[in-house]
Amino acid sequence: MSAPERIPPRGMTADAKPGTADAEPRPAHAEPGAAHVEPRPAHAALLATGRLTVRGRIRGASNAALYCTVSLDGQEAACVYKPVAGERPLWDFPDGTLAQREVAAYLISEATGWGLVPPTVLRDGPHGEGMCQLWIEARPDTELLALVDAEEPDPGWKAIGFAEVGDGATALLVHADDERLRRLAVLDAVINNADRKGGHLLPTGDGRLYGIDHGVTFNVENKLRTLLWGWAGEALTAEAAEVLRRLKEELKEGGALAERLAPLITDAEIDATRARVDLLLASGVHPEPSGQWPAIPWPPV
Repeated sequence: MSAPERIPPRGMTADAKPGTADAEPRPAHAEPGAAHVEPRPAHAALLATGRLTVRGRIRGASNAALYCTVSLDGQEAACVYKPVAGERPLWDFPDGTLAQREVAAYLISEATGWGLVPPTVLRDGPHGEGMCQLWIEARPDTELLALVDAEEPDPGWKAIGFAEVGDGATALLVHADDERLRRLAVLDAVINNADRKGGHLLPTGDGRLYGIDHGVTFNVENKLRTLLWGWAGEALTAEAAEVLRRLKEELKEGGALAERLAPLITDAEIDATRARVDLLLASGVHPEPSGQWPAIPWPPV
């Protein structure tokens, strides 16, 4: 079983469904009535140059996250604005860098061709410079995570580990054996995502899947912490290997992607990203928990 780990019982019960635990809110839950807008290339320009209007605050987020609209020349879209001034200091990341990391994650996602991160830009706003990301309306009835009373996952599911669910009982935490999640697991390994929670997964009504909240990424130390351990040690797909080979080329010094990342993360962090891509290609398998860092984020959902 991949990545067995005890998870304390806070916010989880044996009959919990994905997204029901009390955790950081997802965009689908924050503002009723927000229109669903399909991402397209023009949205990056709208986010970067449109008029940004704050409509409310997303409660429960660990850093300041504001629900906004952005409008330009008759176009309008909902978005999330996270000002740098509202970031909490972290012991293992430089202060005031989380917004840049979110944009860098979007650039890597776009380079893969998978489009797993909503359009994200760095811009000035009502509370100073910050990250601005297109709002994604999630479909809440899509089951990607579950707790099951079993020792092994059913077909179509992958084991994450055992969770304590109270009174000494445990349940098996599983995620769907879903190609979209598998692609996201590869992306997380490349960007060294230290916080891939269930609440950061946004499936949409058209069958797409987006990942959000990429502020704690690109550390030079191995900090991969995720719920998507179901493929740990398994061979990468041929598609993933081809994507990684393209990333390797674009991340070379002087490459287009490396140049776009340079204003957002440090040279050492870009070098570490290159090294992670090289390691994935050399091993040919999904990474496994290192044992030097908690493998599963808290809270998991």
